[in-house]
Amino acid sequence: EGFGHLVAAGRGRDVPVIVPTQFVLDRDEIILHLVAKNPIFDAITEQPRVLMSVAGDWAFIPSAWKAIEDEDPLLGVPTTYYAAVQLEGSASIVSDPAEIAEVLRRQLAVLQPEFEIADPLDAHEAQLRTIRAIVISIERVRAKFKYGGNVDVEHRLAVITNLERRGGQGDLAAARQTQRRIAAARGVKNS
Repeated sequence: EGFGHLVAAGRGRDVPVIVPTQFVLDRDEIILHLVAKNPIFDAITEQPRVLMSVAGDWAFIPSAWKAIEDEDPLLGVPTTYYAAVQLEGSASIVSDPAEIAEVLRRQLAVLQPEFEIADPLDAHEAQLRTIRAIVISIERVRAKFKYGGNVDVEHRLAVITNLERRGGQGDLAAARQTQRRIAAARGVKNS
């Protein structure tokens, strides 16, 4: 499961339609649902090619954090550590209530597997007429993981220490990602 920005270019628009949304990655498909009045449906009808953009585990790295030992902290270069993935594919709009209910069942099985739910078709038939589901067949994946791989381990360890010390939003996740990537480069398995 994830949260990202669904981007639909449509045709003849000055800018694409972008919708922040919860989604589920299920095999080679992205599934989600939105209120039927959402403008993204017009853009998808015009042109079914879409992009789901997801970024996470990000943290700003001040320039001084990249200085170790006798290096001048004034000469450091600031950066941001992050993970980003873009999933590109063709979207299909689902408007039949029974088919929307099936998408909801698939979503909820992933999003809240520990909770029993009423069958969406039986319990929410009227609401199913006010939403649409989107099923995106993934055709291309682009990813970038930027966690200091361009510098040596000692510099990345200094950044990890500072991230853990600061402990702000995203800092601990970025520190864990950096540690994991260092371990992977060394051939160490994480548990």
